Amino acid sequence: MDIIVCIKQVPDTAEIRINPETNTLMREGVPSIINPFDLHALEAALQIREQLGGRVTVLTMGPPQAEVSLREAVSMGADEAVLLSDRAFAGSDTWATSYTLARAIKKLGAHLIFCGKQAIDGDTAQVGPETAEFLDMPHISYIRKIEEVRDDYIRVERMMDDGYDVVESSLPVLLTVVRELNQPRMPSLKGKMAAKKAVIKKMGMADIDAREEDLGLRGSPTQVKNIFAPEIRAERRMIGGTAEEQVYTLIKELRESKCL
Repeated sequence: MDIIVCIKQVPDTAEIRINPETNTLMREGVPSIINPFDLHALEAALQIREQLGGRVTVLTMGPPQAEVSLREAVSMGADEAVLLSDRAFAGSDTWATSYTLARAIKKLGAHLIFCGKQAIDGDTAQVGPETAEFLDMPHISYIRKIEEVRDDYIRVERMMDDGYDVVESSLPVLLTVVRELNQPRMPSLKGKMAAKKAVIKKMGMADIDAREEDLGLRGSPTQVKNIFAPEIRAERRMIGGTAEEQVYTLIKELRESKCL
């Protein structure tokens, strides 16, 4: 079973900076982490490998510093790591990002592709499904449980607003997962040692046979015109005291404001 997990290195939300000229996130020099949803995707892939055998490859698109996140994924148990890095990829929106990932996945080959449901820096939840469309393969979003997986078949529970759906699919298939799916493992000492020595495979535009006009800002049909922090208008205050005192005060004020 060949499994690819798409991960993204995202900036620490407390350190986000915006390039005022391009309206894109400035990542250089900003503390970064693996997108939390992608950790659950990686854990799902590792569990399936432990059940059926095979290899787990982590794939990310980003600047050279994204190699740090790939090594962290290797320390958790991934077998291989691939970095898509090229100046031509800079400024990609979800469409151009999905196209680039799809070209790389087609080159690498996989039976299962896992993604987190969304990235915490953009919150679009578009890259997973769009990547599947570029690959012309089925995809199932918001996976909360994997019920059964075989070499040619998978059955999962997809989270819905009012419950869940049970969905079956043949392979290959792309899945996006939610936090409820599992609890990501911690890196082992052996894994950390392996991560330091791991060879990170690097791929650029030429390696994935991508069309330059479909990459980066040039290939992005959506452009961010403005980014700003929302203005806080509502009055805010903290209620002190013990838990009982806080509850009493809150109920009293809600009644006075006729909300209860």
